[in-house]
Amino acid sequence: MPITMAIGRPIIACAAAMLAIAPAVAMAETPRELLSVAAFQTTDKAKALALIGRAIADSDRILAARPGDHEATLQRGVAIGYRAKLTRSRSDARTSLAIFEALAARDPRDPEAQMVIAGWHLDAIDQLGGFMARTMLGAKAQAGDVALARAVALGGQSAFYPGLAAMMRIRSDSSNVAGARTLAEAAARGTTVTPLDTLMKRSAVAILPALRANNGKAAAALARKLLPFGRMAG
Repeated sequence: MPITMAIGRPIIACAAAMLAIAPAVAMAETPRELLSVAAFQTTDKAKALALIGRAIADSDRILAARPGDHEATLQRGVAIGYRAKLTRSRSDARTSLAIFEALAARDPRDPEAQMVIAGWHLDAIDQLGGFMARTMLGAKAQAGDVALARAVALGGQSAFYPGLAAMMRIRSDSSNVAGARTLAEAAARGTTVTPLDTLMKRSAVAILPALRANNGKAAAALARKLLPFGRMAG
């Protein structure tokens, strides 16, 4: 069976899993939940931006009551970074990186801080290309790769970190099948404590057939659909 046919069912299954795992918009209450819906469930840019705006406003309210709250600070940074991705705002992109770097400086062993730093660099390069991302934003592949490796190392048995790392690795370099496969297989064995753990485990399992068939291009194409805003219509 051609690999394009073999991976068709995982795409459908993983998309269904996203809908089951990500909370419905009406049910979303926390900034993290709002951003999960925006990134993995919403297909319309305007709707995604509205959810992101709500997440920023909610994070600001939490921080007004509890200055320095880690979760609110993290989600505010993620929301601003998502807004930067959708609107191509350089000021938002730089603001989000400053938030992530401050969190990492506060706790160098925080795997989420390392993962969002990795995502910031590698997403910018994927969106803009290496030269433009470096020139306009200061994004660097090496910085992203180092932070990604740290996130996986610090993430313990959680499926989230190697699952997301597998997709980012193969997206960045479709020839790096062995590296992405190692990460995806680790995610497939990982624990699923949170909804995002479950989502990333299912996503890793979805790209494994292509990786095991040594088809990096097919795995990369599927990874793009499973990463944040991969379902965006326009």
